Amino acid sequence: MRKNVFIKTYGCQMNVYDSARMADVLAPLGYGAVASPDTADMVILNTCHIREKAAEKVFSELGRLHQLQEERAAQGKRLVLAVAGCVAQAEGAEIARRAPYVDMVFGPQSYHRLPDMVARLGRDSGLVLETEFPVEDKFDNLPTPRHQTGPAVFLTIQEGCDKFCTFCVVPYTRGAEFSRPVADVIAEARQLVRGGAREITLLGQNVNAYHGVGPNGAAVGLGDLLRRMADEVDGLERLRYTTSHPRDVDDSLIAAHRDLDILMPYLHLPVQSGADGILAAMNRGHTAGDYRRIVARLREAQPNLAMSSDFIVGFPGESDADFEATMTLIREVGYAQAFSFKYSPRPGTPAATHDAPVPEAVKTARLAQLQALLGDQQRAFNQSFLGQTVSVLLDRPGRHRGQVAGRSPYLQPVQVAASPDLIGTIARVAIDEVLTNSLTGRLTAPSATGVSAA
Repeated sequence: MRKNVFIKTYGCQMNVYDSARMADVLAPLGYGAVASPDTADMVILNTCHIREKAAEKVFSELGRLHQLQEERAAQGKRLVLAVAGCVAQAEGAEIARRAPYVDMVFGPQSYHRLPDMVARLGRDSGLVLETEFPVEDKFDNLPTPRHQTGPAVFLTIQEGCDKFCTFCVVPYTRGAEFSRPVADVIAEARQLVRGGAREITLLGQNVNAYHGVGPNGAAVGLGDLLRRMADEVDGLERLRYTTSHPRDVDDSLIAAHRDLDILMPYLHLPVQSGADGILAAMNRGHTAGDYRRIVARLREAQPNLAMSSDFIVGFPGESDADFEATMTLIREVGYAQAFSFKYSPRPGTPAATHDAPVPEAVKTARLAQLQALLGDQQRAFNQSFLGQTVSVLLDRPGRHRGQVAGRSPYLQPVQVAASPDLIGTIARVAIDEVLTNSLTGRLTAPSATGVSAA
């Protein structure tokens, strides 16, 4: 008998990938994905612990779902509630205490065990809890991908983190760095392309720390993996990767940006702060000068490269001079886009116990100033495309009737007056309007291949 599962995804692209793989794991058990919890037999909240008050948002959502669960029970039916992902890994015991109606709690390294968890749920009473880091490789126990479809897809190649930045929970929720073997990555990429993918984004908590085993048994870095994918995955036209760490940008990766037309000229490289003292307190392992030199080398290799980054303002001990050092770095580097946040402590991280907290009002004022600068840079970057022609991967219906939408090589959303038959193609688009969060243009030819950023 068919059953329905609704998976709500919070946070990063890796969670999007994980949610798709959960659907793959559940499919042989008869579960089909639905778009609403109202028709679901199982609801999975695939959570992220990075943002402020992440756990509280999950508990709030669970409260709403519990009402639906009780309505089903009154009808003699069962709604299984599950919490997955990083909040589950970090706060499994708290979930059991505060939401005893939850049926399953499992971390991001355990979802390949879903068939066993579902079986235990039907056999035993009480909470099914899986938050240990398993010995076996979960990727070896996952079925062939089925649910990632569309022209632009994600592929996880690396998980975990060995960096231990003092503000970050990832090493405690995702575990140590692990890289999938090259052959497995290539095989999954080919499967995704056969399913219609034209662009693949390689994912990892520290994706450029990738060190997967190659055919000869030696470790292969991200730069060499990108070359292999460009050479060995027929039909793949665009490659991206995220998220990177400055410490793991090596010569091979820089050369890949120089040599591979298939590699998009857009890089997300988080720096977090422009002040060396704050970077040291964060345990980032690089200085602001290191970061500037890496960016300079990347731009020398690929002059069209646009940068994105992450910034934290108000880290404990951040002075006015430290904040100004961050603003100076932003002015010097120039960003097409960036993500910025006020520091908020995460339980269990070293920074949560740091002295010298920055007053909330100061953090708020600094964030507003920083975001104003970043916003100016993003608008100037987008405005530079007015009158230019760019290659756009058309991947979805547009905002209005008669439009389709896609992404430029720089991840800008682009709206185009075109037939939906062109979804899945790469078209040349002349940009004639720059909106607040997107570009609008017209086709210069019915469709075209290639990844020119001109």
